[in-house]
Amino acid sequence: MVIVVGSGAGGATVARELALAGIPVKIIEKGPAIQSKKAFNYYDPSEEGIDLLKTSCVGGSTLVAVGNGVRVLENELKNMGLDISLELDEIEEDLEIGPMPDSHIGDGTKLLMESSKSMGLNIQKMPKFIRSKDCSPCGRCSFGCPKNAKWSAADFVSEAQNAGAELISETEVTELIVENGRIIGVKALQNSEEINFLSEIVILSLGGVETPRLLQKAGIEAGNNFFMDTFITVGGVLKNVGFKDEVQMNALIIKENFILGPHFSTFLSAQLKEKGVTDKDILGFMVKIGDESSGYVGPDCIVKNNTLRDVRFLAEGAALAGAILVEAGVNPDTIISTHPRGAHPGGTAAIGEVVNENLETSIKNLFVVDASVLPTAPGAPPLLTIMALSKRLAKHVISEYK
Repeated sequence: MVIVVGSGAGGATVARELALAGIPVKIIEKGPAIQSKKAFNYYDPSEEGIDLLKTSCVGGSTLVAVGNGVRVLENELKNMGLDISLELDEIEEDLEIGPMPDSHIGDGTKLLMESSKSMGLNIQKMPKFIRSKDCSPCGRCSFGCPKNAKWSAADFVSEAQNAGAELISETEVTELIVENGRIIGVKALQNSEEINFLSEIVILSLGGVETPRLLQKAGIEAGNNFFMDTFITVGGVLKNVGFKDEVQMNALIIKENFILGPHFSTFLSAQLKEKGVTDKDILGFMVKIGDESSGYVGPDCIVKNNTLRDVRFLAEGAALAGAILVEAGVNPDTIISTHPRGAHPGGTAAIGEVVNENLETSIKNLFVVDASVLPTAPGAPPLLTIMALSKRLAKHVISEYK
C-alpha cells in the first residue's frame, strides 16, 4: 500500500495514477470534502507578516485556482535530468486545456486586450481548464466555482476512489514514522485521537509550507529557499465596466521579468469606496513575478522579504499595467495597487537539495510531490508542472512496486 498525504494537484494526481495501476492507495487529507462553491470558506488564515493564498480541503488550492493551465519550468527541469514533456502533454489532454471561447471573454478583458494590442504588446488568450459549456461567467473562480465547471484535484480524488483508493479526510498527519532510515508510516490526528497509518511507501503533497515542516520533524533540513510567486493587482475606476463578474485571468502578457493578466480584487474597491466607487467600477491587472527564493519556512513561522530585484520587477509590471489601464479608459487619478501577496508557495524541499531526481528524500521510500520540490519560482501557475511530476513519480513507484 502507498500512503499519499494531501489531496491537491500533486497528491490527487499521483493517487489517481497509482490506483488506476491497481496499487492500493490511502489518501490522507487534513481538510474536509466540500462542494466546490463553498471553497472560499476553507482558505487558511494568513500567518503573521505574510499574505499567502492556500486552502485546506479535499482538492486543496485547485478549488480556488482560476483555471490557468500554463507550462512552466519545463526546460529548467529538463536541464536537471527531469524531462516531463510527455507528462505535460498527457495532463493537457486530461484537463482539455485551451482558451475560452469569445463568448466567455468579458467586455473588461476585451478592453484590456485591445488596449494592449494598440500599444504593440503581445497579449494572448489564457489557456484554461474550465469547461465552457458548464461555465456561466460570474467572476467567482477564486472563491470556488458555483457551477463546478472548472477542473479541480477533487475530480482526480474521485477517480482514484472509483479505482479503489481510500480517502481519509479531516485527518491531520502530524509526524512521520521512520525506522532504520526507512519510512514505515505516519502519525495522524483524527477527532483528537492519535492514529498510526503504516505503509512502506509514503508520498507527501501538503504544499510548500506544511511539507517542509513535516520533514523538519523527521530530521531533514527543509524549509529553505522559500518563494511564493509574489503578485499585486493594479487597478482603477472605469464606471460600470462590470469586470468583477468576468472569468478572471482570461488573457496573458508574458514579459521577461513578470506576467500580466486581467484580475479583479476587492482590495482595490475597498480602498476607493470613499470616492463612491463600487466593485462594478473596477478594472484591473495582476502583476506576478518569479520572486527570489529568499525566504524560509520554520516550525512556527514563515519569513519572506521582497528583495530589491523583486521590488524592481513589481514596479516595472505595475508601470506597464497602469499604462494599459489608462489606454483602456481608466481614470489615471484612481489607479492604485494592492499590497504584495503570495499565490504559489514552494522551493522548500527542492530537487537536488532535499529530494533527488525521483523526488525521494534521504529517508528511503519517502517521496515529495508538490510545489516544495520546484527548484525556482515559476512566476506563473505551476499546477501543470506539479501534476506532470506526479505522473512521473507514479511511473517510478509503479515500476518499483511491481
